[in-house]
Amino acid sequence: MNNYESLLNPIRNPKLADYTYEVIRDYIQEFESELDNEHEIAVQLASFGKNITMAVTDIGYTNPSTIVFYGYVDNQKATLIQHISQLSFLLLSVTKQDPENPPRRIGFEPATVD
Repeated sequence: MNNYESLLNPIRNPKLADYTYEVIRDYIQEFESELDNEHEIAVQLASFGKNITMAVTDIGYTNPSTIVFYGYVDNQKATLIQHISQLSFLLLSVTKQDPENPPRRIGFEPATVD
């Protein structure tokens, strides 16, 4: 018996930002699941001639090729717009910035344009 149901599912293109976004989301959620209540995640970027640590609050994407990181660098609001071919960052466990509140976790934004 043929399984025609599988033919109805759209074919995913792994070269698009939405696919990359899902891979990044899975890695980040796994990393965050191992953090205790005293630590939160930060992202270290090494593509600006120096290392920059960003406290990421949200991540979004725009197909075909853009991933957007929203958050803070040195307590200043920051947005990093990155082509998927240039993604390279280090996930870090850092002591939470506000000891009175729960640790911040990264949110994931829906597509901005598809």
